[in-house]
Amino acid sequence: MSAQVKGPASYFPSIERKYGRPVAEWKELIRSSPLTRHMELVAWLKAEHGLGHGHANALVAHTLAEKS
Repeated sequence: MSAQVKGPASYFPSIERKYGRPVAEWKELIRSSPLTRHMELVAWLKAEHGLGHGHANALVAHTLAEKS
C-alpha cells in the first residue's frame, strides 16, 4: 500500500488535470521568474497563468522549499 501524499504535493494531480501542464513545467516557470517572494509568485501565477490561489500557493511553496 502506498502512503498518501500530503502537503502541497497533494494538489499536483488536480493542477496537471486542470491546467494541462506537468508540475515540472510549472516549477520551471517559477524558478525562471525574476520574482522571488512567495506571495509575489502566487499573484503572478494567478494573474498571468490563471491559476487558482490554492494551486498557485501549493506550487510556489513546494518549489521554494526545494531551494532550502
